[in-house]
Amino acid sequence: MQQQLESWIRAIVRWFGYVPNRDLSGWVLLITSVILGLIVNFVITQIIQFIARRRQFQTLQLLSAHARWAFWSFIPSLFFLLGTSIQSGRFLRRHPIADKTAEVLFLIAATWFIVQLLKVGELLVVRQYDTTKDVNLSQRKFVTQVRFARRLVAIGVIVIGVSLVLIAFQGSRRVGLSVLTSAGVVSVVIGFAAQKTLANLLAGIQIAFNQQIRLDDAVVVEKEWGRIEEINLTSVIVRIWDRRRLILPITYFVENPFENWTRSDASIIGAIFLYLDYNVPIDKVREKAREIVENDPLWTGESFAVQVTDTTPTCIQVRVLASAQDAPSAFDLRCHMREQLIAFIRDEYPQGLPQTRLMLAEELRPKEVGEA
Repeated sequence: MQQQLESWIRAIVRWFGYVPNRDLSGWVLLITSVILGLIVNFVITQIIQFIARRRQFQTLQLLSAHARWAFWSFIPSLFFLLGTSIQSGRFLRRHPIADKTAEVLFLIAATWFIVQLLKVGELLVVRQYDTTKDVNLSQRKFVTQVRFARRLVAIGVIVIGVSLVLIAFQGSRRVGLSVLTSAGVVSVVIGFAAQKTLANLLAGIQIAFNQQIRLDDAVVVEKEWGRIEEINLTSVIVRIWDRRRLILPITYFVENPFENWTRSDASIIGAIFLYLDYNVPIDKVREKAREIVENDPLWTGESFAVQVTDTTPTCIQVRVLASAQDAPSAFDLRCHMREQLIAFIRDEYPQGLPQTRLMLAEELRPKEVGEA
């Protein structure tokens, strides 16, 4: 059986233009190790699917969604590396490319697999935290720190993986060792070639621990209201209220002033302004506004006021204040109150709506009539 398999492999190798001078037991072992790795992948996958059909485990679902393909590449590369390791010295001297290929494939697959496992670990840690509500300030703070830490560790894993790949090649050994050991040289290179990137990274670390912003914070930047959707290592993505995305460098939130409406408390006081005639009965408007706000479930009951805040030659400015639990609720509450107050004044006190008056002096009227 082994001789027949060797003859098949010899024919395949001859088809590629290379005929080994000795037996192909090494090739047989390498191919067998890869096939064995695929078989192990298949068996583990079937076991996981069998368990998932009987009972839903979120961990298995996350592993299947994020680490499946990395695992399928990791196991065969591991068996391929083991196959080259148990070969005789004679085979390694005849086929040095197989040894290097096994090392490189294993390092790449292992790096990819570890990065995906970090992602799964992050999702498992933050799965019980709800960041969609403004009142969950401590939870959003923790999720922001966990995600930033995961990205930072993932970058470290990738750097180490690339360095080990470089070390695997004789010509690049010095480069790989320099990446791992020459921290001073690397710092100088980064300082001159990637100053902005380094500044963004340091700003990201500052934001992760000082918490100027958190995930799902309501902010006003560049005169736009939106929510923090992503905090990456070098950039922040703000989801604007009309579903546009504003992408800003992370240093923006360290170097520029901005409004954070959910920094320490999500509640907010909404204000509406009505421009009314001097004849409007303010007491009646105040009573109606209180009736409206008390019947609205969006009002928190903390703040309410109706005040004349300004006067102009033609009308007065009436400000109505009402508190809500968050910015979206405050916006809806303001709209509800504005609509109902306008309807109330229009129906009950139409003379209170803004008017433009034109009055003639009394002493001019007789003269004008006589001339006519």
